[in-house]
Amino acid sequence: MERRHFLRASVLGAGTVAFSGSLWQGAALAAPAQNATGPYGPLQAADANGIQLPAGFTSRVIARSGQVVPGTSYTWHNAPDGGACFADGTGWIYVSNSEINPGGGASAIRFDSGGTVTSAYRILSGTRTNCAGGKTPWNTWLSCEEVSLGYVYETYPFGGTAVRRPAMGRFKHEAAAADPVRRVIYLTEDETNGRFYRFIPTTWGDLSSGTLQVMMAGSATSGSFTWADVPDPDGSPTATRSQVSGSKSFNGGEGCHYAGDTVWFTTKGDNRVWQVNLASGTYELAYDDSLVSPGTPPLTGVDNVTGSSSGDLYVAEDGGNMEICLITPDDKISPFLRIGGQGSSEITGPAFSPAGDRLYFSSQRGTSGSSSGGITYCVTGPFRT
Repeated sequence: MERRHFLRASVLGAGTVAFSGSLWQGAALAAPAQNATGPYGPLQAADANGIQLPAGFTSRVIARSGQVVPGTSYTWHNAPDGGACFADGTGWIYVSNSEINPGGGASAIRFDSGGTVTSAYRILSGTRTNCAGGKTPWNTWLSCEEVSLGYVYETYPFGGTAVRRPAMGRFKHEAAAADPVRRVIYLTEDETNGRFYRFIPTTWGDLSSGTLQVMMAGSATSGSFTWADVPDPDGSPTATRSQVSGSKSFNGGEGCHYAGDTVWFTTKGDNRVWQVNLASGTYELAYDDSLVSPGTPPLTGVDNVTGSSSGDLYVAEDGGNMEICLITPDDKISPFLRIGGQGSSEITGPAFSPAGDRLYFSSQRGTSGSSSGGITYCVTGPFRT
């Protein structure tokens, strides 16, 4: 058997009895996602922005690095990365990190009810390599430093001074996802032997103090898990990932998304999307490029991830074919969009508007391949809700 077929048979054979639930509620059998035609049909020819989209969808450029955001006096930051949307009365705000060092930080763009830009402004300055992060239920943005002994900064898109949150640990942070049911924040670590963490605030809504924990599990791609306290969240002299024997290692933690008692996160080093079933205390693979059969895996260089109200996951590529791929609740994966002519860039910061009819994202280095060439887009169309 080909390696891909053998691996898939092994995973399914070992996991069918233990994991007869679903990737999402309503699916027949949990299994790594497989190639299929997407729910919106095939990609069409590239539009004027060089983006291939399904029929009925359109793109527009919102901002470019080093240039004034149209309709404002604010100059957009270099290397736009992780992002999120916040409801703002009848409009909304899109926030975006800047993955440069020194400088870093994050900016925001405010839109009215029709999607027209009304203002843009800085919400975090003077930090380092702000890669991804996460939105909190109390409408703050957690901006994460992707450097050794990096911090999480809590920022305020609606106004206020950003605050460093050292209790959330010092390590090479990537993304964060809030779980309002268990009142914890999940955190990924971008190291080849990174860990998957959760932070339990002493008081929900206040991230100034709490307990940092790390996932405990075996070396397999599925099984049960527990959590253990990290003795020294400061990570010095011993890195947080090395402090707890038996904690599970992940190859390059990237994006993270929570919905419905499930948290998904990606690992770029092995092109996987992991699914953590919080109610049952089990984990498994939602996607692995080596388990796609037949055909060529559509998703490589897995990076940022977000979800829609329909339960679809949207996973962005760092490299690959410069695609955002869509994984449906019935374990089917397909390209949703592809950016041409930007092979030295990566797609970052996918996030839906509150109504779910607009998808924002960036090409971090654009056509130039430089951090000063970043482009932030909006795609509008008949998204499933």
